[in-house]
Amino acid sequence: ASPLIFQQAKALLVEMGASRRLGELVKGMGSKRTLLVTDPGVRGAGLLEESVESLLVAGVHVTVFDKTVPDPSESLVLECAAFARDEGVDSVVGFGGGSSMDIAKLVALLASPTSSQPLGEMFGVGNARGERLPLVQVPTTAGTGSEVTPISIITTGAAEKKGVVSPLLLPDLAVLDGDLTLSLPSAVSAASGIDAMVHAIEAYTSRLHKNPLSDVYAREALRLLSANIVTVCDEFQQPSGALRHARAAMLLGSCYAGMAFANAPVAAVHALAYPLGA
Repeated sequence: ASPLIFQQAKALLVEMGASRRLGELVKGMGSKRTLLVTDPGVRGAGLLEESVESLLVAGVHVTVFDKTVPDPSESLVLECAAFARDEGVDSVVGFGGGSSMDIAKLVALLASPTSSQPLGEMFGVGNARGERLPLVQVPTTAGTGSEVTPISIITTGAAEKKGVVSPLLLPDLAVLDGDLTLSLPSAVSAASGIDAMVHAIEAYTSRLHKNPLSDVYAREALRLLSANIVTVCDEFQQPSGALRHARAAMLLGSCYAGMAFANAPVAAVHALAYPLGA
């Protein structure tokens, strides 16, 4: 049999309402000053409030960087890293969609006191070096799976995208709180849900590094996503126990798809996405 290596986040917490105790989780990692990386939409929707409150109650100083945009630029990453260094943070929390989490991964490396490697040298597979700051990821959409992937995609120049791929980008903790996704518009739920399903399908049909473990996660991801995507896309549905269950299942399915494609790389659809998204 061919050798199998399967890389994943150090810990995964799956719990409705878990983001409301982010303070004890971050403090438990020995952190006193944390940077929360998010976007204006997530902050404007009030999704941060209870998490920030829990951090303050736990005695953790919080600084929020909320300038994240889709397909973030190299300059935005560097701006956030400089902000983190100026604030003297000792941990980073990505809180939002894939772009916020991608920035958080790189800032945890760039803002580390022991790191001197410039961002330009990190691009590619396995080129990132050094030690990063403790990293927690809190996804607010059931789509990218970025909370459990060792990949960060950044826009360089006008439209070119480059990636940093390294086990250093895997977080210490991913927090899956389905309550954070309850207010997602149906269009976002649909698009991000299909994105996650594509991750699972591509991982399952990949010829490169496809392995029994990635297959297990891809199959379970597809089961969870396909069974619940219609429920979460019904915009006339009243909040209920069934909806909360479906939201939690979508988030877990998206995460499993991320774990699958992180270990059995996605293929043609994502290759097409680069020129189409440029």
